Amino acid sequence: MVRGDFVPDSTYDQRLLDRRGPADWLHMDPWRVLRIQAEFVEGFGQLAELPQAVTVFGSARTPEDSPEYALGVELGRKLSEAGYAVITGGGPGCMEAANRGAVEADGVSVGLGIELPFEQQMNEYVDLGIEFRYFFVRKTMFVKYSCGFVTLPGGFGTLDELFEALTLVQTRKVTSFPVVLMGTEFWGGMIDWIKSTLAATGKISPQDLDLIHVTDDPDEAVRIIVDADRNRSRLREEEAQAVENTVGDAQ
Repeated sequence: MVRGDFVPDSTYDQRLLDRRGPADWLHMDPWRVLRIQAEFVEGFGQLAELPQAVTVFGSARTPEDSPEYALGVELGRKLSEAGYAVITGGGPGCMEAANRGAVEADGVSVGLGIELPFEQQMNEYVDLGIEFRYFFVRKTMFVKYSCGFVTLPGGFGTLDELFEALTLVQTRKVTSFPVVLMGTEFWGGMIDWIKSTLAATGKISPQDLDLIHVTDDPDEAVRIIVDADRNRSRLREEEAQAVENTVGDAQ
């Protein structure tokens, strides 16, 4: 209900059908809500039929001739050989490396890109690519369609994605999945700080350290993912059996 000065001097239909007005409405929050909704619908629709997938994070600035790039290729290949789709941010560097490894192993290679102020195109090894406007929509897709995260060396963006994943697991906002850091030398200082500062001062619980696995071996990284997958499957089967037994007893 509106009265007085709040009464508009035109109707909603009139403003909708009038093409002479400004285009400011395209940039207003209500319209952004619809764009956000559309991104969720597009992401869910494109990714719903993926096989079990693992997300690989890492720097877009990693050169192709670096050991880290070679590690990403090997990791992507071994994940594909183990039956997992490989999801990355779709960009260059470590992301390209993991997608490349997946493609070379005839696996499923997915890129979830993000609109940035500077140009960053989807790498050529992505078979299924989706470009997002909003970071939080993209992050939802990473989490929803992954059964584990593997993090190669990276910068602020990689750290953001890493700690978001750890926080979701720590707070049990998601079903627990493994978080693996590839590169003991690169991540060693951060792990030492987490132990000596965060855990030592009670900012995190001692058991939170168990959420992070650090390795240099792609085979070990894949084994951690596979073992966690099997444990989840076993727990689901046990829960289903318990429910079935409960229903049988009640009858």
